[in-house]
Order: sequence, then structure tokens, then C-alpha cells
Amino acid sequence: MFNILAGFSMICFHHEGYKLLGLSKPELIMPVQVMGILVGLFGVGYLMVASNPVENRNILVLGFLSKAISSVLALYYVAVGPLTLSFIPVVFFSDIIYLPPFYVLIRRLHEGIGD
Repeated sequence: MFNILAGFSMICFHHEGYKLLGLSKPELIMPVQVMGILVGLFGVGYLMVASNPVENRNILVLGFLSKAISSVLALYYVAVGPLTLSFIPVVFFSDIIYLPPFYVLIRRLHEGIGD
């Protein structure tokens, strides 16, 4: 549900998100809204995993890779300057914190079926 709500917020409340993070609002909002759609769709995928973990286990692999790559990219942008340090808690609580449990679940689901 976190991803579904976060995606919805990125689509509908992007102005508030930029204000909360102290970032200037870009002229074109569509990339943020498209990202919100993807975040929401991952939420739907995670619900699919919850209802049938073995059959949908590869959605977790995609989620893990998405969270890992986006975390590295976000921390890079904090390091080089376009994003402020205030963005680190956002990345931590939306992506980094989920990496260990996703990893454990992926391993268990793949070990359980002999992959």
C-alpha cells in the first residue's frame, strides 16, 4: 500500500512534494507523474506477490533492482549537489530500508523452489 499511496501522491500532489523537499518546481511535471505511475504499479505488483509469492517472486527482483538503482542515483545527486541533504531521509524510508527484507524474501522464495 505504501507504493500505491506514494505513487498517487507523486501524480496528484507533486507541488506539495517539491515544497516539502525545498526544491524548485520544474516547468514540466510529467516525468514526476510518470514515475508516480511506476511507483504505484510496483505497489500493485507487491500486492500480487503477497497473494501468490512463488508465482510472482520475480516482481520482487524487479523491485529490489529498482530500489537499489534509484537509491544509488538519488545519493549521487545529493553528493553532486542538485538534491539537498533533506532528500536522504526520503530515499532511506522509501527505498533503502526495503533492500534487506526484499533480498531475504527473494533468496527464500528462490531456495524454496530449487532455483
